[in-house]
Amino acid sequence: MNKLLCCTLLISSATYAADLTYPVVDTAQTDCYDSQSKIRPAAEGDEFYGQDAQYNGNQPGYTDNGNGTTTDNITGLIWMKNPDRTLTTFKEAKENAAACRAGGYTDWRLPTVKELYSLVLFSGELGETADDSVPYLDTDYFDFFYGDEAGLDHLSDVAYWSSTEYTGKIMDSDPAAFGVNFADGHIKACPLSDSHGETKMAVRYVRGNPEYGKNRLANNGDGTITDKATGLMWQQADSGSGMDWEEALAYAGNLELAGHSDWRLPNAKELQSITDYSSIPAIDQHFFKMSDPEAWYWSSTTHNDGPTDRRGKSAAYIAFGKAAGWMQIPEGSEDYQLLDVHGAGAQRSDPKVGDAEDFPYGRGPQGNVIRINNYIRCVRDAK
Repeated sequence: MNKLLCCTLLISSATYAADLTYPVVDTAQTDCYDSQSKIRPAAEGDEFYGQDAQYNGNQPGYTDNGNGTTTDNITGLIWMKNPDRTLTTFKEAKENAAACRAGGYTDWRLPTVKELYSLVLFSGELGETADDSVPYLDTDYFDFFYGDEAGLDHLSDVAYWSSTEYTGKIMDSDPAAFGVNFADGHIKACPLSDSHGETKMAVRYVRGNPEYGKNRLANNGDGTITDKATGLMWQQADSGSGMDWEEALAYAGNLELAGHSDWRLPNAKELQSITDYSSIPAIDQHFFKMSDPEAWYWSSTTHNDGPTDRRGKSAAYIAFGKAAGWMQIPEGSEDYQLLDVHGAGAQRSDPKVGDAEDFPYGRGPQGNVIRINNYIRCVRDAK
């Protein structure tokens, strides 16, 4: 899926990706947006310049192997093309990998959250029905089903288990593992069980490239960090304060650091690549500095994960701090508690502009806290 040439700054990274153990696959977002809707691509120096669609990274590319498996040509990972529509518990998802014989292979495993997220494409859109939705997955090479097709209540109810367990607890006391949702383009920590019993979700096994998702960070001693696994160079510190999405794009475009002026606001998949799911906050603080341990960080990726009238108005962020939400406890009461509902390392979205006070109890079924003024950590290509 190539970017629109009128909306790109070409980065010759496909060849370079062959030398990397953790090449980040581009989001496949081709449309440009302001804070409300689609726009013509902005020119350098103009408002809303430097967003996801204006950078052309490692473009998604797949090979159908003709045996029920699909190879990701960028990552080298081989995936089950046709996941079982029977939902399973986390324990079953891990144990059943050993019995999987897709393509005649015997070395299947439950993917990590970084492996699973490599398949997410932000050309997706979630609407109110399947007809006005587009999966966050390339359905030419991977089978896909919405939640209602698996007997669940809503289109977006189906998520896929990763093998990455949350090091904390969600909903105050629930053990959880991270799941990736290809219906709405989210990463969330999902409870292993709840009041209805053990949680059941979908499974797509993977094999190959055991180094994928493992960072190799190096401190350059000049306020920057290079990840030798991804080929990306990062701002070691952050913006020091929160700002809205337009301001975040401008901040990145104006940054001069360590003799470089080609910094950009990272897309959602680049930003998720430095997530450290073994810690809270979910980032390696031996290398990166956080002004606020509860901070969330803007990506340059517009996230069309809601009703039609919200499309273009939100952008994806990574919650390196805990992904908080306001929950009614008991359910249906007027008593709200602020809880970690989706885990440090979740990927959700915020309105690009506005007043957070307009969302006193958040948004969505878990009352996702709305901040709008999120932090920034800029990136550039290290080569």
